[in-house]
Amino acid sequence: MAKGKHLYGLPKGKHVFGTVKVGEKGQIVIPKEARTLFGIQPGDTLLILGDDASGILISRPEVVQQAAKEIFKSMEE
Repeated sequence: MAKGKHLYGLPKGKHVFGTVKVGEKGQIVIPKEARTLFGIQPGDTLLILGDDASGILISRPEVVQQAAKEIFKSMEE
């Protein structure tokens, strides 16, 4: 039987890793499959962004930094 993420019929490269529970100290555990896929190791720094309408985004800081560089570059043109 297919694992949960495959049941959604997502395109290649799109993933649903399941749900997580927030602990008493506000901590979550990133699912192992996600940590492996994205190379997340203990001690890594992740950036948390939030939007009232869309929710929370967790990303590596360098991903957002690259997007910001591209936005600023396009503003110069």
